[in-house]
Amino acid sequence: MAAGGQAINCFVLFCLAVACQGASGLPLLFARSSAAAQRFSVLLMLTGSCAGSAAALWSLTSPAPVTFALISGLPFGPGSLGIDALSAWFLIPVFLVTGASALFALGYWPADRHPETAARVTFFLGLLAASLSALLLVRHLVLFLVVWEIMALAAWFALSTEDEKPEVRDAGILYLVTAHLGVLVLFAMVSLIASLTGSYLFPAPGSLPAQGGLASAIFLCALIGFGLKAGVMPLHVWLPSAHANAPSHISAVLSGVVLKVGIYGMVRIFSCFATPPPWWGGTVLILGAISGVIGVAFAIGQHDLKRLLAYHSIENIGIIMIGLGCALLGQSLASPVLATLGLAGALLHVLNHATFKALLFLGAGAVIQAAGTREIEVLGGVGRRLPRTGLFFLTGALAICGLPPLNGFVSELMIYLAGFTSLKSSPGLMGALPVLAVPVLALIGGLAVACFVKVYGVVFLGEPRSPEHVGTGDPPASMLGAQALLALVCVLIGVAPICVARPLENALAAYRGGFVQQALVPMVPFTWITLLAVLLLMLAAGAALWLRRRTGRAAATSRTWGCGYLKPTPRMQYSASSFGSLLVAWFGVVLRPEVHRTDPAGSFPGPAAYRSHLPETALERLFLPLLEYLYEKSAPVRHLQHGKLNLYIVYTFLTLVVLFILTTR
Repeated sequence: MAAGGQAINCFVLFCLAVACQGASGLPLLFARSSAAAQRFSVLLMLTGSCAGSAAALWSLTSPAPVTFALISGLPFGPGSLGIDALSAWFLIPVFLVTGASALFALGYWPADRHPETAARVTFFLGLLAASLSALLLVRHLVLFLVVWEIMALAAWFALSTEDEKPEVRDAGILYLVTAHLGVLVLFAMVSLIASLTGSYLFPAPGSLPAQGGLASAIFLCALIGFGLKAGVMPLHVWLPSAHANAPSHISAVLSGVVLKVGIYGMVRIFSCFATPPPWWGGTVLILGAISGVIGVAFAIGQHDLKRLLAYHSIENIGIIMIGLGCALLGQSLASPVLATLGLAGALLHVLNHATFKALLFLGAGAVIQAAGTREIEVLGGVGRRLPRTGLFFLTGALAICGLPPLNGFVSELMIYLAGFTSLKSSPGLMGALPVLAVPVLALIGGLAVACFVKVYGVVFLGEPRSPEHVGTGDPPASMLGAQALLALVCVLIGVAPICVARPLENALAAYRGGFVQQALVPMVPFTWITLLAVLLLMLAAGAALWLRRRTGRAAATSRTWGCGYLKPTPRMQYSASSFGSLLVAWFGVVLRPEVHRTDPAGSFPGPAAYRSHLPETALERLFLPLLEYLYEKSAPVRHLQHGKLNLYIVYTFLTLVVLFILTTR
């Protein structure tokens, strides 16, 4: 359709961004171990991120939805690209996180030290970034599935970089299987939408009836297909192993933005329906509550630093789903305030989680590079050797716990306000359901604080537990710069959330402009949030200055009472297992922990020991046994596979005959 000059300029910037991202991996393909080629690759990625961020901010501040038809000979009609504020909102974390991750890789995965894999991981990081950006601009359902598949394959190649390791291969296979299962469900969703609308374009917001079996089938397909990509529990089985075994800057992209395209798909499809039934919102909210609580419970029991962060991704996807469930219930109950606060909290948490979770994964990568391990049990005292990384990791930890003055507090506050609003304005059982968001968020926040007290205390504080993993100094400037950029965004949104109010309102209007109330400022106390943040920052700065002066004074030293331990050792510190054992026991029915302990016994007891392990309950206790059962029962059918081409042609012919008979009745 026709577009103004401003929209065309914005579209040109997006095209430039996607082209730079896609081409960023090419220099290293021709010069595999060249540091100059790697710097040029990073420059291309940063250029694309800057151009794309400028275009996305332009679209958010001057929202004018525009579509561009593409010439295509496909039987599904011409492809279509579109720019609106909702796409632009999701594009911001894509450009931010992929740019920061590419900059981090310059010091974390240098080409001269990884000549065999640097070209591969750089190329597929660029392809992944380009496909993510293009995916958010596509308005044609079939083209969307094509780009979705490119994104899935690029992510698989990137996370499988170290495929000589068995655990990496296993993680890649599990990811690939679940990704293609999700695509199959999305194929069904696209077919159902086409049968309902007669077109393969994304329906306009609020244009589809939400009543009837066909609408419910589309909702369930979107929830399952996109939920697999987002990592909604219990569809999360691929996520912990993929995030843990990928290179850390790839883990940052997987958690920061790849999960979010699953959320984007749900938001885009749900926006197409007018007045969804209450059970839609209730289902999304309950799944979010389960993902949030159980995800953080699994995180508490982890000993692998990156696997722990992976489970926190499931937790935060749960928080986003809680906000989205409140928004759907607000639409069902004709409560614009509930819908606005719920959706605003969910969308803002998309951006917030992308920044602080990418920051945490990059910080974990710096620790792993310096200490040579990601096993929490053998780490300790890292903060004294990596002080800047420790500060950035602490920033991300405070943000993910939803504490002021950082960005996680702002988005979670909006969802809290949505829950309290429903208590006053929405009568009935379904109207009271969003109130569940309040205690659930409080429980999630409390457990997250306990988990990151464990992580930061065991990894960064105390004494080194193993001389082999003491750690060196802070990483190179490129790695610190990437972390500093993300930490700055966390602080900026937490201190001045009013700066995102207008763009967020425009994104809400793109979701359902005719229903969602757009004025966020009267509903959210942005001024009080800023005053609280400034006060807390001043108190923190004052306390740091006082401690520095106090510790800088000369002090006399003398032997103190040793409490019976005259020679303390690192073994006397809390370990990851001992710190979280009580909380893991509380959720033992779901987590099913495997505990190995040796208690002291007798007058002269031998060494005592305690170790625990959390299996992936859904995968190991539910899905794998189910698949093994189906494999055994399908033995008669498997005999049809003889490896003979003539029999396969017969099978194909008989299938076509049956389909022809069924479709011509």
